[in-house]
Amino acid sequence: MQNFSTPLDVLGRRAEHSHDSRPSGADVRPQATTSTIDSTRVQALLDAATGTADAVLSAQSTSLDGLVDEAVGARRLRYGANELDHDRPAPVVVQFARAFVNPFIAILVFLAVVMVFTDVVFADPAGGRDYTGVVTVGAMVLVSAILRFWQEYRSGRAAENLKAMVRTTAAVTRNRRGVAVTEELPVEHLVPGDIVRLAAGDMIPADVRLIAVNDLQINQAMLTGEALPAEKTAEQVVEVTAADLLDAPNLAFMGTSVVSGSGTAVVLGTGRNSYFGSMSKAIVGERPETAFDVGIKKVSYTLIQFMLVMVPVVFVINGLTKDWTTAFLFGVTTAVGLTPEMLPLIVTANLAKGANFMARRKVIVKRLGSIQNVGAMDVLATDKTGTLTEDRIVLERHIDVTANDSDDPLWYAAVNAHFQTGLRNLLDDAVLDSAGSRIVRRIEREYTLVDEIPFDFERRRLSVVVDDGLSHLIVTKGAVEELLDRCVAERRDGTELPLTVQRRTELDDLVAEQNALGMRVLAVAVRSVVAERGDHPEGGLTENEYTKDDEASMTLVGFLLFLDPPKDSAAAAITSLRLRGVAVKVITGDNPMVAATVCRKVGVDARRVVSGAEIDDLSLKELAELAERTSVFAKVNPTQKARIVEAMRTRGHTVGFLGDGINDAPALRTADVGISVDTAVDIAKESADIILLEKDLTVLESGVIEGRRTFVNTMKYIKMTASSNFGNMFSVLVASALLPFIPMIPIVVLVQNLAYDLAMLTLPWDRADSEDLARPRKWESRGLGRFMVRIGPLSSIFDITTYALMWFVVAANSPVYAALFQSGWFVESIISQTLIVHLLRTGRVPFVQSRAGLPVVLATAAVCVFGLVLPFTGFGQGLGLVPLPWSYFPWLIVTLVGYCVVTQVAKRMFVRRYGAWI
Repeated sequence: MQNFSTPLDVLGRRAEHSHDSRPSGADVRPQATTSTIDSTRVQALLDAATGTADAVLSAQSTSLDGLVDEAVGARRLRYGANELDHDRPAPVVVQFARAFVNPFIAILVFLAVVMVFTDVVFADPAGGRDYTGVVTVGAMVLVSAILRFWQEYRSGRAAENLKAMVRTTAAVTRNRRGVAVTEELPVEHLVPGDIVRLAAGDMIPADVRLIAVNDLQINQAMLTGEALPAEKTAEQVVEVTAADLLDAPNLAFMGTSVVSGSGTAVVLGTGRNSYFGSMSKAIVGERPETAFDVGIKKVSYTLIQFMLVMVPVVFVINGLTKDWTTAFLFGVTTAVGLTPEMLPLIVTANLAKGANFMARRKVIVKRLGSIQNVGAMDVLATDKTGTLTEDRIVLERHIDVTANDSDDPLWYAAVNAHFQTGLRNLLDDAVLDSAGSRIVRRIEREYTLVDEIPFDFERRRLSVVVDDGLSHLIVTKGAVEELLDRCVAERRDGTELPLTVQRRTELDDLVAEQNALGMRVLAVAVRSVVAERGDHPEGGLTENEYTKDDEASMTLVGFLLFLDPPKDSAAAAITSLRLRGVAVKVITGDNPMVAATVCRKVGVDARRVVSGAEIDDLSLKELAELAERTSVFAKVNPTQKARIVEAMRTRGHTVGFLGDGINDAPALRTADVGISVDTAVDIAKESADIILLEKDLTVLESGVIEGRRTFVNTMKYIKMTASSNFGNMFSVLVASALLPFIPMIPIVVLVQNLAYDLAMLTLPWDRADSEDLARPRKWESRGLGRFMVRIGPLSSIFDITTYALMWFVVAANSPVYAALFQSGWFVESIISQTLIVHLLRTGRVPFVQSRAGLPVVLATAAVCVFGLVLPFTGFGQGLGLVPLPWSYFPWLIVTLVGYCVVTQVAKRMFVRRYGAWI
């Protein structure tokens, strides 16, 4: 039996997290997708992977000395710059023009054109041309468009500024007059056939075939979604297919990065001809309509349908009872009255306020409409790596051969990591972080380095030989399968026992169990070597030379279990989102075992994990049904991610997608709201609607609340204004049929609507009731029509009582007193329309259970005062109004009180029947 020193008292606990490298046999890699790359390009990559390094260099007509300048110039003309296709910002003029593309703005523009003809071109010569209506509507359109343009332009500029300001370069070897010269060149200058040198921290500047490596590990998470870096080799691969192209160990792809080690590679594909470039080319262009776009259209069409019915009826009734010219003018006025003129401006102001609110919380909103999509979102699909996890590897546990926690494996792993002289990888950092500085200092006191057997990809292990004062101790850390083959004994409960066939099977089961939990497992083994005393100057042992053959007859000490740990905030954020009606689904390129482990820890249902291979043959409808009952999709490629998102949208869900990799870009564009982070690749940020400056789900929670508040305050305006205007127009129908004159002066209708709408501009600053923010909110036209038909006519009841008041009590019952009648109805109409805002803005009892924001209170009070005094002013009399007798006002108070009581009762009945108010 062998004897080796054992630490009595290992100090230090698990420390914070770090990255790691790829395990041996511990995880299953996600399948790549080549659906966006043409077959010729795929075959070229396959040929490079299966060919020798010399054959690849020959095929590219290059050598290790690099290309000559003439060849570089010719290839640049043929292949172009090493740049990707991007959705570049449109010119400012085009962006400004797009701000006018809105259904409600189209209605207002149409009305403005009609007013040009009625009030200007064909105006009554006696009255002269009247530009008031045209200017008023035109100002509304212009202000709304300018606000929208400026907010989106400013957000777009902020997003552009997030891109790296430092030019990315690569170490390129070129043949300059027969001499190989390596220099840093902008990556845009690379061409196929260039020789590039890679080092830790470098971004892979193009698709390359590796021709020499030294412990090279590459992070491919941006392409595959897998957190663990992939080990690379320069050897040719015997078998590789298009389906597992990203798994080829001798290929590296543009956009990935070097975690550790170094290497030399020949460029195979640049720009559009790279894997990354093919993906970016496939996703530029028009985006699908989002839930916000569809909702706005539905609401617009609902209001247009009401106009198409009401306006002709008003026109015909007034034409039959009065003259047709007046009827036409009043018909146009009716159309204006039915249109929520300020809706584009209200929506934009709401969205702009939401964008500013979110910007203060480190969220950049690129597209304003996405704020309401966040509020309507009922499914959040998210990548795993870096979103739910720390995006770094931690030494989760260190266990002995019986799966019990033990400090011995940590001790020897720390010895191995501390004394190795090669490039320290992320596993070593995780081990030393977990051990802590006290253990490291103790190791330095107790051991001295004798020799090292470096890591290589064939052995998949690294050994250091240390002198403990009594003997030489070989400490080996590496892949489980390879290291177990070198062991003959195991250390169990402090005793060294033979490693039998049965025990090997049990250990294999133990490792498989940990792999099933998503752990990356490494083994730690030791061997004590007795060395003869020599003439060592310090009285130590003879410095023998050790080789890989000395990694034999070893004793297994235990295992190291690594994991990309969940973020501390992830579980709480997911719980909070779920309570607010947002289901979280994980769609990742990582393997199912890792995904399931992380999801269980953060509270996502991982009882069933569906892999990408399982959904390939499903129709969109079948996939949508599967997605309804599945929370975790793993080992999916970019195309599959986007398809899952699209399937959920077909079920009526408003879907948000959070991701930051190249492989996330298609899903980001497919989702109703694409969410990325400032550290994401450019293509992901370009595809996103919202960019988080912190990659944390808790940031999203405030965005969800703000999105819902934006929706609620916008919907308040739509419902209140549309129902109020509908009620007014219903009143107009009655008045048109009964009165010998029109009930209100057309210009006064515009003034009333303008005053009311100016007050409504304060709604973005209104409070929202908690129950209105408790669930996802979506634009839907059925609820609006229902609200208009049931609440709007209530005002008509009191309009008709006002008609009776003016006709019978005030005696304004002939065309001579038309102005008095119109003045009385104007005051009642504008005050009731404005006062009732406080009842309609909440499902609760106004002023008692729910109080409006101060800006709303002040604005509505100002409009009520304005309505009261306007008939007594010269301006009002210039519009055709006249002062009202004081006997009118007690009746006005009775009318308003009655209106408020009836509305409150109707509101309770509405909520009781339909379950919601706003």
